[in-house]
Amino acid sequence: MTHQVLNTNRHTVCSRCIMDTTDADIRFDAGGVCNHCRRYDELARARLFRGEQAKQRLEALVARIKEEGRNKPYDCVIGVSGGVDSTYVAYLVKSFGLRPLAVHLDNGWDSELAVKNVERTLKNLALDLHTHVIDWEEFRDLQLSFLKGSTPDGEVPTDHAILATLYRIAAEQGLRYILSGTNVATEAVVPLKWGYGYFDWKYIRSVHRMFGRRKLRTYPHFGLLRLAYYVLWKRIRLVSILNYVHYDKLAAMRTLENELGWVYYGGKHYESIYTRFFQAYVLPRKFDIDMRKPHFSNLIWSEQWTRDQALEAMTREDYGQAMADEDRTYVIKKLGIDEAQFEEIMRLPRKTFLDYSNHFSLFEMLSGAKRLALMNQDG
Repeated sequence: MTHQVLNTNRHTVCSRCIMDTTDADIRFDAGGVCNHCRRYDELARARLFRGEQAKQRLEALVARIKEEGRNKPYDCVIGVSGGVDSTYVAYLVKSFGLRPLAVHLDNGWDSELAVKNVERTLKNLALDLHTHVIDWEEFRDLQLSFLKGSTPDGEVPTDHAILATLYRIAAEQGLRYILSGTNVATEAVVPLKWGYGYFDWKYIRSVHRMFGRRKLRTYPHFGLLRLAYYVLWKRIRLVSILNYVHYDKLAAMRTLENELGWVYYGGKHYESIYTRFFQAYVLPRKFDIDMRKPHFSNLIWSEQWTRDQALEAMTREDYGQAMADEDRTYVIKKLGIDEAQFEEIMRLPRKTFLDYSNHFSLFEMLSGAKRLALMNQDG
């Protein structure tokens, strides 16, 4: 197939997906195809399972989980947010006959719709829920630190806390499997500087030490030694279960709506008010980043959308001015700052995780196999 590279006065767009030079590190080959496309292909070959192979691997995995969970109240742990990926995981594992403990991190930013989605899902599937309510003053201080740190990965504090909570609960319950909603089909590739850090406590701590004012006494976290304890000693595996099935996001959403009464919330990760505001307001205005580009590109790579569909979707507004104004007022007030302070944050020079202490070089030094083992991503 011949691809046409889109060029404008401002940027160049990949000929296969819709990633463009708003990612300063993007690289194109002679045919105009970007490095993110090639990265997706590598991940898909390594971690997506199809046909008879997928069936056999999935059956073997489910059998192992059931066997190792015998005589326990639960046999695995799942995270639930009210979003489509985690809700579909809950739906699938129940259909497999597994007995998961659902875990939810309440970081203070759940939308009303997300809360209702979690409630409906767990009631209809008859699953038990453990909710960890994070210390708001600590978490607010950490989120403000990342805003002042002026990096585009401001959701790292939430993502790290979720993962730390899942590992802790699995260890406490004596369970070896965390079944995750992360997947190759819809979220395999995001530019490194847009989303680094959710595994890197050294980085998180570095940003907070520079800008924070409170001690993080109860914030859920893990360093490399704690991660090694979970992975190597407790042998807990973080399994991307959606990589074992044909994950068509639109079809999954229809299933959840029809069978669980689940309701769509308008955009990827928009079940969280802060995530919605950060992705749809802060990122485009401060960093010239539109997260729909990698999100839609993943759908192109997994052949759920055509490139023309993605380009057309980019012309549609999913975050109107009324919602932007409402979210801005709410977020500023909840964070305990004023308009002038927020505007000062928005004017700060752009930075990335490389401007702070981190373990990136250590992760890069590890071979691919060792890195996967440490980060414990299976499938």
